[in-house]
Amino acid sequence: MSLPKIKEARDLSDAQLAEQILAVKRQLMELRLFQATGRMEKPHLFKHAKHRVAQLMTVERERQFAAEAEAAKTLAASQAAAEQAATAAVSQESEAAEPTIAQ
Repeated sequence: MSLPKIKEARDLSDAQLAEQILAVKRQLMELRLFQATGRMEKPHLFKHAKHRVAQLMTVERERQFAAEAEAAKTLAASQAAAEQAATAAVSQESEAAEPTIAQ
């Protein structure tokens, strides 16, 4: 039995990803129980389950980083627009407030 591929984890939706993480963690708990009670027949399943949890959590963290980067990008763009608008308003006020000198 080969180890699962990370591409499969990347194809999952966010909800499916969270569900899979919980399912594999439950599986690890059951494997520990089997090991403690002496009913463990396939000890290599620990490696597969741990590998899968690591993959799923890596994909989850990648998505969090991508969302944070997108939010920061949006925030920076909105702040730049607000700053530009404020600068334009200040310059218009200063032009309107300057008295004209009559000759």
